[in-house]
Amino acid sequence: MSRWVEEDPKEILQSVYECIERACEKLTQLNIDVSNIKAVGVTNQRETTVVWDKLTGEPLYNAIVWLDLRTQSTVEHLIDKTPGRDKNHLRHKTGLPLSTYFSAVKLRWLLDNVEEVQQAVASHRAMFGTIDSWLIWCLTGGKSDGIHCTDVTNASRTMLFNIHTMAWDAELCKYFGVPMHILPKVRSSSEIYGLLKAGALTGIPISGCLGDQSAALVGQMCFQDGSVKNTYGTGCFLLRNTGTRPVMSNNGLLTTVAYKMGRDKPTYYALEGSVAIAGAVVRWLQDNLGIISSSDELEMLAGSVGTSYGCYFVPAFSGLYAPYWEPSARGIICGLTQFTNKRHLSFAALEAVCFQTREILDAMNQDSGIPLTQLQVDGGMTTNKLLMQLQADILCISVVKPSMPETTALGAAMAAGAAEGVRVWSLEPEDLSTVTSERFDPQIKLEESEFRYARWKEAVKRSMNWETTHTVETESRGTSIFSSIPLGFYIIGSMLMLVGAKYLTGRL
Repeated sequence: MSRWVEEDPKEILQSVYECIERACEKLTQLNIDVSNIKAVGVTNQRETTVVWDKLTGEPLYNAIVWLDLRTQSTVEHLIDKTPGRDKNHLRHKTGLPLSTYFSAVKLRWLLDNVEEVQQAVASHRAMFGTIDSWLIWCLTGGKSDGIHCTDVTNASRTMLFNIHTMAWDAELCKYFGVPMHILPKVRSSSEIYGLLKAGALTGIPISGCLGDQSAALVGQMCFQDGSVKNTYGTGCFLLRNTGTRPVMSNNGLLTTVAYKMGRDKPTYYALEGSVAIAGAVVRWLQDNLGIISSSDELEMLAGSVGTSYGCYFVPAFSGLYAPYWEPSARGIICGLTQFTNKRHLSFAALEAVCFQTREILDAMNQDSGIPLTQLQVDGGMTTNKLLMQLQADILCISVVKPSMPETTALGAAMAAGAAEGVRVWSLEPEDLSTVTSERFDPQIKLEESEFRYARWKEAVKRSMNWETTHTVETESRGTSIFSSIPLGFYIIGSMLMLVGAKYLTGRL
């Protein structure tokens, strides 16, 4: 996988328009009148950064994706100018360490390296945003009075936003050299931002906006202090609701905004553990090694052998995120013998996802002081029953999967439908129904789980300090392994849920 990971913002936008049309066609086939759609919710990959020209409506460069690594030297330069070279220098305001992960360093790279961006900023034509901002601006009119905004959950992932004052921070912007006039207006996660100005849903309000992991937290109905969910997508993201106060981690976790369900509603916060590579490892085995043809085959191969035969896989393709925040780490496969084959490697790949989750959960238990007794899960990878059983075995607690795993789309829909001026439903606890789910309980002894986990930790040590800044800077640029289509399908999911949540999910 290349260290440069980009997406074309116009392709993302086009995929959304196509998804709107397909969703409307599907609703018609289901004998649901499209006029019943009351609102639309947007959810997106957080941190992915785009700058565009407000006069022409054109992106000034490709969107730089959240796990892109080109900014490693930018991060190191910033760390060099901080007291004591402390990567946590800004954590007291942002809840985040200095990392290639977050939007501010991607924006800094664009300002330093793209002449079109520099010129647009100088002439006050530039607009910055994460993908939610780009989509909402385009969908509400674009260069013809489009709404330039973001929500608190996405803003909290930029490193330019003070999570205590809930506003863009002048000192943070000065630190990164970011002009504040290019920033979007920050809004709550549930309110009417503007009306769709084109396509089959012209005139329908966009009234929900949540970064994907916050959307999944809402979709899992984790509204209580202490409730936890883990999403298995391209990466893996475990969030714990900490209520209306931000809790700073002592164990490598992030402090982030969970949601704010209305202008006058309180802000809720979360502790988060982020893993860069989860589902992406399946794509790597399929596209880069060619040893599987699908995720179903991965499950079949791993299930046929039932063990990694001592093989351990650390997929640190983009460095290691929580709890290490070590960009110099790189992927390794160790413990190979002459008997190791693709079945064992497939099993090791699934175990790697589970071990990374275990590391985050351990950190979260230490921060909270209250060990988790079960884990709520969602995301595309949860259809893999072997993975879910492995996760329960490695965590030594039960894993609970909702009957409808695409909770990210559901969360955006819930926020949109609860907005003032829409009110399709209420998100008060007494108005929420029980979630149907499937449960996976541990099936191996604690001693075996601990032994395998300890071996994994040894493998992680061997992955550290592999890369250098020079190598990153001279690495040739490549194409993204990530499709923009899922962003569009978040929109589809949100609309389908909003039209008939009881009919489609039975959850609200």
